Amino acid sequence: MILKAIIEDQEYSLDVPDGLLAGADAFCAKLDADMDKGWQMSREWVAAPTLEQRCQIVADKLLTALEKENHKVGMLMAAYILKRLPNVEAVELDVQGEMQNNSFRLREQAPADPAPAPASTPSPADAGLPTGLNRMQAMAQAGHDVTKVFKVGKTWRYSVYDHASGSWQESPLFASEAEADRARQTAFRERYEALIGS
Repeated sequence: MILKAIIEDQEYSLDVPDGLLAGADAFCAKLDADMDKGWQMSREWVAAPTLEQRCQIVADKLLTALEKENHKVGMLMAAYILKRLPNVEAVELDVQGEMQNNSFRLREQAPADPAPAPASTPSPADAGLPTGLNRMQAMAQAGHDVTKVFKVGKTWRYSVYDHASGSWQESPLFASEAEADRARQTAFRERYEALIGS
């Protein structure tokens, strides 16, 4: 897959081999584990980076790799972004050291059906969900499994963790933050209820 990296007026096409993408799960999981501990994003400490912030952090590492002409690290960082943002087309990298300004362009998606499926937990099954949780633990787990809404270009979305596959599933794109947040609340409630009932 190709990820375009835009640095000021220069555009680079990073062709990440399918084999690298398929084999990058362990590397991506290690990056996520590191970021789970919190991250210094420029002048701000972020205790629990969202999916978008994680990709911004990795985009900053990608910029460093490109500047140092470290092809191997650059490919791994590009693989992380491609795996976490499946519809990403390009990343615009901020050269001023403000990683929060790294932004992502997504491909236009095919027209949605007139009545798209509810934006709830993207995985149809609740396989792999933690069991034996009390209500407080289930609420905390649901908060971990369903991200806050985040901006993607001019649209909004959130992510839901699929325990069965061990990966994050993206919600559909929403035109407004409020619309995305309503759908996210539904997904949160459904995940909470699934955890209580599991």
